[in-house]
Amino acid sequence: MEKYLRITEFFDFDQKIVQNFVKFYTNENDTDKEKAIKLFRAVRDGWYYYPYNIYADKKMLKTSAIMQRARGHCQDKACILVSCFRFVGLPARLHLAKVINHIALENIESKLKTQELTPHASVQVFLNDKWRDITPAFNKELCDKLNVHTLEFDGENDAMFQQFSKDGGQFMEYVEDYGVFEDYPYEFVRKNLKEHYPHMLEWL
Repeated sequence: MEKYLRITEFFDFDQKIVQNFVKFYTNENDTDKEKAIKLFRAVRDGWYYYPYNIYADKKMLKTSAIMQRARGHCQDKACILVSCFRFVGLPARLHLAKVINHIALENIESKLKTQELTPHASVQVFLNDKWRDITPAFNKELCDKLNVHTLEFDGENDAMFQQFSKDGGQFMEYVEDYGVFEDYPYEFVRKNLKEHYPHMLEWL
């Protein structure tokens, strides 16, 4: 479990920008569950979801660098949350998968040339002797715009992508699981992006 509490190349929660963020949204007297819920919401709504930021420079993928940008995709926000959890002593790791977004496909397909979003990132946090899988990607404002319920985390159950929109239409679909990672898997992500989005090679 110790490896999921460490500072890493990308989860650099020894930096003040990470620590100040955590201290602003949590209190010393909060339980682990309360800290987890508060940090999930803070990251979920603190950065507007934007799926098109792709960086080859490793320095741009460190948590401390991601937090200086106003918006980010699922990987960005997952990395922030992992770092925040580790700073407060909660074991956390990155979980990657391939998903299909069935809403707002026109914008996504026009840029990515596919319905698939990969690798999609969520966060696994260890609470009350169990790993909980949670997804802070979609901020409340965007959920309202897409007519889907804002994803909430109660500290006891998984909080994965909503399967259906408010009107019952299909929203998110998981199609492949890539497993969990102790640190941001830079080489795996680069390879995955090149395989799925070859038209974007100049960005990678």
